[in-house]
Amino acid sequence: MPYLANCSMLFTEVPLLERPAAAKAAGFDTVEFWWPWPDQPVPGDADVEAFVTAVQDAGVQLAGLNFFAGDLGGPDCGVLSIPSRSQQFRDNVEVTLGIGERLGTKAFNALYGNRVDDATPGQQDDLGTENLAYAAKAADRLGATVLVEPVSGPKPYPLRTADDAVGVVDRVRATGTANVGFLCDLFHLANNGDDVDAAIANHADRVAHVQIADAPGRGEPGSGDLPLDRWVAELERSGYTGYVGLEYKPTTTTLESLAWLPVERR
Repeated sequence: MPYLANCSMLFTEVPLLERPAAAKAAGFDTVEFWWPWPDQPVPGDADVEAFVTAVQDAGVQLAGLNFFAGDLGGPDCGVLSIPSRSQQFRDNVEVTLGIGERLGTKAFNALYGNRVDDATPGQQDDLGTENLAYAAKAADRLGATVLVEPVSGPKPYPLRTADDAVGVVDRVRATGTANVGFLCDLFHLANNGDDVDAAIANHADRVAHVQIADAPGRGEPGSGDLPLDRWVAELERSGYTGYVGLEYKPTTTTLESLAWLPVERR
């Protein structure tokens, strides 16, 4: 399977707009990004144009892009299920898809959002289903898929296991929107103690994107003790033919951290 570079976590030695070119120089033809403006659901036209131009000029394909999800390095982990921030997500959908339309992007990650005190879990889940269906219907015009991801860490994020994420995918599909899929992040699943082998066996038909990092530490493959090669091979045997996103924190420099991956596989 082909690998791509997540340029929000790799090549951080250079500014964000220089990372597509750095990925290309390292041998990657395809990249993905988190939402580039964590404090702006709707950035200015000049900022959007600079980002699109950076990707185009680098000669790489933007395969994946996150919708606005707030400050992932701070308190946030998505906004779409949070009543007080739901409009930020909706305002962002057309901007994100507009970038994707210009760059041929076919996968858009919609981080769900933390639990909050001013709404019940049921209310948040209803809102999350509604907003994911809204985004998926809008993305359908691009022939694109909206992704739902389990996440690890201390934030009160409710989607922790493959079953959690696939449950959301199925609820959204039940509204009549089929272009919603499971983002199978092997690091997050393992870090949460999920049974990754069972997750692959039970949900391979819903996997729409894969991301990897090793654990402990979230470093490059080989820096921890996860059987990433075996899991990726099992996904491939199960029919997954898409990209594997390298979403890890290099333990040294980005280029040194890529020594495990031959250039011809990038």
